[in-house]
Amino acid sequence: MATLRLNKVNKRFGGTHVIHDVDLEVVDGEFVVFVGPSGCGKSTLLRMVAGLEKVTSGTVEIDGAVVNDVSAAERGLAMVFQSYALYPHMSVYQNMAFGLENTRVPRPEIDQRVREAARLLRIEEYLNRKPRALSGGQRQRVAIGRAIVRKPRIFLLDEPLSNLDAELRVLMRAELASLHNRLAATMIYVTHDQVEAMTLADKIVVLRDGRVEQVGRPLDLYNHPANRFVAGFIGSPKMNFLPARFLKAAPGNVMVEVAGIAEIELPFDGGRLSPGEEMTLGIRPEHIRHDTAGAAPFQAAVTVSEQLGGESYLYCMLQGDHKIVIHASGQTEARRGDEIAMTFPPHQTYLFDADGTALQRTGAKPAAVSR
Repeated sequence: MATLRLNKVNKRFGGTHVIHDVDLEVVDGEFVVFVGPSGCGKSTLLRMVAGLEKVTSGTVEIDGAVVNDVSAAERGLAMVFQSYALYPHMSVYQNMAFGLENTRVPRPEIDQRVREAARLLRIEEYLNRKPRALSGGQRQRVAIGRAIVRKPRIFLLDEPLSNLDAELRVLMRAELASLHNRLAATMIYVTHDQVEAMTLADKIVVLRDGRVEQVGRPLDLYNHPANRFVAGFIGSPKMNFLPARFLKAAPGNVMVEVAGIAEIELPFDGGRLSPGEEMTLGIRPEHIRHDTAGAAPFQAAVTVSEQLGGESYLYCMLQGDHKIVIHASGQTEARRGDEIAMTFPPHQTYLFDADGTALQRTGAKPAAVSR
């Protein structure tokens, strides 16, 4: 396996600057996920690591050696594509063996590697089939097997599950996690699906407009987002955001007005804020406390009630036409048209300044922004 380091990596297509000064380290055996909305540059960044795109400036290092001018074929990496990229006229065995044959690996070794990979991926019975006779999940296993037989230094996976249906994606996520553990392999995985990122990654790299917004372990990003973008992107359903206005600060606390409805005291450092400054309050759907009766700072009308048995989702309209989502474990009596009262536990709220930067909660550790 191998380590990877990106140093001030930039990419331009003509006059368009798509990757901006990316610094990143991937350690040996780590599963790193690049996540972000469509067009954020995650696939372009992966292709630069692979050698399929030239780096405009900066360096790509593998095991300490700069590989900017090393061809994709000579970097010792293996890439798994979204489209599977299997040869339709070849059998599964031939697809998996093809790359090894081109590099003149001895025939007995090719056979050993292919059959070991097939056994690992549980596709032994399909080795003589053509890709058209396989399901989507089976084809993806073949594509991964083709990468495994090469014994690459790093696996690169570009949205490999996006063509699968929802149930199969869940199964394949578990398969990939298990495969990573068994191979102890260095893997870099691209997705726009933050659920995939949260469930697979040792470390997540959140990208927006070609820039790294935050890097950290999944729960560090979930619990300590560096800014409003990361807070809204990581988590499903996403964090609720309400307009707020800073009123005053006291030692270890701030007083804010939320959505023009109520004034609440929250445990944040407000030393750099000015009275009247516009802010955003964030609260995750599962942290909201609600009841169908009783007094609370916030009242809302339920517009949609989703009862899933083991959990419930309430889509509500707060005073002032502010939408808010509540996620409750188990079942709830609330139905469409009901009025509910809700509170926001102070230590489970988030505050973001006018630029979207997260304020430090009193006593909380800083957001994980290491590269």
